[in-house]
Amino acid sequence: MITCEDIQNKKAKIAVVGLGYVGLPLAAAFGRKVEVIGFDTSKEKISQLRDGYDATGELNSEDLSSTHIKYADDAACLAGASFLIVTVPTPIDAHKKPDLRPIKSASRSIGRYLTSGSIVVYESTVYPGVTEDICVPILEQESGLRCGIDFKVGYSPERINPGDKVHTVDKIIKVVSGQDAETLETVARVYELVVTAGVHRAASIKVAEAAKVIENTQRDLNIALMNELAIIFNRLDIPTQAVLEAAGTKWNFLKFTPGLVGGHCIGVDPFYLTYKAEEVGYHPQVILAGRRINDGMGKYIAETTVKQLIRADKAVKGARVLVLGLTFKENVPDIRNTKVVDIIAELQDFQVEVLVHDPVADAAGARKEYGIELKSLEEVGPVDGVVLAVAHDAFVGMTGEQFKKLCSNGNGCGVVIDVKEVLKRDEISACGMSYWAL
Repeated sequence: MITCEDIQNKKAKIAVVGLGYVGLPLAAAFGRKVEVIGFDTSKEKISQLRDGYDATGELNSEDLSSTHIKYADDAACLAGASFLIVTVPTPIDAHKKPDLRPIKSASRSIGRYLTSGSIVVYESTVYPGVTEDICVPILEQESGLRCGIDFKVGYSPERINPGDKVHTVDKIIKVVSGQDAETLETVARVYELVVTAGVHRAASIKVAEAAKVIENTQRDLNIALMNELAIIFNRLDIPTQAVLEAAGTKWNFLKFTPGLVGGHCIGVDPFYLTYKAEEVGYHPQVILAGRRINDGMGKYIAETTVKQLIRADKAVKGARVLVLGLTFKENVPDIRNTKVVDIIAELQDFQVEVLVHDPVADAAGARKEYGIELKSLEEVGPVDGVVLAVAHDAFVGMTGEQFKKLCSNGNGCGVVIDVKEVLKRDEISACGMSYWAL
C-alpha cells in the first residue's frame, strides 16, 4: 500500500477531485510540498486556474503561482495518482434529502482509473456510513479491485470557512480516519505534511463522518435560538444586539448572532443527519425545529419590511425596495443556497418591485441560478426602502446620508432594514429614516 514516504519522495502523487472552496486550497497547500493533480469536471474552472484565476476568491494569483498543481478536466489523469482526496459538493435536493450524485459520480470516475495500492480519502460532508456503504461498492465495481486488499479508504472532514483568511486549511486541526490502523497512520502522516495545527485520529470512519455533520448542526441550532430570540425581542421592542452584548459579558455565554442561514454547509448538513436518523427509526425534533426557524427567516424579514413600509406611509404595492447583497455570506461570491432569495420572493408576492445590488456576486451566476439581474447603484434610482441583507465590507461603511439619497422615492420617510445590525442606527434615524434591525 502507498506510504507517506512514497509521496514525499515523489514516487507517488496526490490527486484532489473537485477544486472548489475546499479542494483548491487543499491542493495548493499540498502543491507546495509534493506532486499534485487537481481534477475538476468544469472546463471553465480548469482554464481559469491555469491562467492563475480562482473564481471563488479563496486564492489570489500569487497563491496560485506559489504552488505546483497539474490541472485537468479529464478523469484519465487520476490514473497517475495513488492518494486521492474527494472534495466534491454534497447538496440536498428539492425535498431536502441528501443529493449524493456528485460524490457517486466522483467515485465512479476514480474507480475507473484506480490502481492497486491506492488510498481514497473522502472529505465531502456526508452522514455516517456513506464512505463505506455507498462509495466503496462503487469504487470496487468500477475498478474490479477489492477494498481492504487492493486499495484502502479513509475519511477526513473538510473544515474550510469560505472567506476566512485567518483559519486557513493549514491552521485548522484536521480530523482523520482510516478503515484500519495502517491506513489511519498513512492518512494522518500525509495530512501532517501541510496541516501545521496537527491532526486528530478518529476512532473510525463513521466517527469522523458523524463529527463533521454535527459541527454545522450545532451552529445551526445556536443561530436558530438567536433568531427565535430576535423575533421575541422585536415584539417586546428591545434591540436584540444590545441584549446579546449584555449577556455576552458572562464568560460562558456563546457568542452567536441572528441572521439568514444559507450556503452549502450550515443550512444543508443538518438534513444529512436527520435523514440518517429517520432511516434508523428516530424522528429528530430539536434539529428539525432549528431548521424550520432558520428557513423561515427570509419570509419574516420580508414581512417586517412590508410593515415598516406601511408605518412609513409608503404604499406597499409598487413600492421600490433595494436589496443589498445576494451571496450567502459576507465578502464571498458564492450564491449557492442563499436565503436572500427568500426575502426577494416574499417581497415580490406583496407586489413590491425588488432591485438587487451585490458587487461581490457574479452577475451571470445570479441570472442563471435565480433569474435575478444585479444592478449597479447608479441603475437603481430612488427607492422606498433598503434591505441590507449581506454585510459586505462595501455596505458596512455606508452613511446615513447615502441611505437618505437612495430612499428618495415618493412620499414618506425611507425605510432601512439592517439584517445583521451593522449600520449606525442613530445616524440613519437622524437623517429622518425608519430603521429596523433583526
